[in-house]
Amino acid sequence: MSFASKLHDLRVGQRLSLQDVANAVGISKAHVFNLEKGITANPSMDLVVKLAELFRVRVADLVGENPEADDQPAEVVAMFRDLKNLDRGDRETIKLMMETLKKRREQEG
Repeated sequence: MSFASKLHDLRVGQRLSLQDVANAVGISKAHVFNLEKGITANPSMDLVVKLAELFRVRVADLVGENPEADDQPAEVVAMFRDLKNLDRGDRETIKLMMETLKKRREQEG
């Protein structure tokens, strides 16, 4: 299923209007429409994360990303595997570290 289809199904499934989604993630209603129709391709990662948070799904579920796919570097696959085996507290610590790194990168960029 494509990103466009998943986005549409999530929005309809949660009974949100195009405007509801637009307001929640800070884009225009037309942009949401274009994303759902596949007219706008390659949305920013920031937008994808906001949409995933809005619909309470994983980014991977929204975009069809598979961290164990053959085309992923072995290091990424190993890190994902290790992450799955950590307890909740350790995963939360790593999440906070990643958020800190993302903020730093945004400030530098």
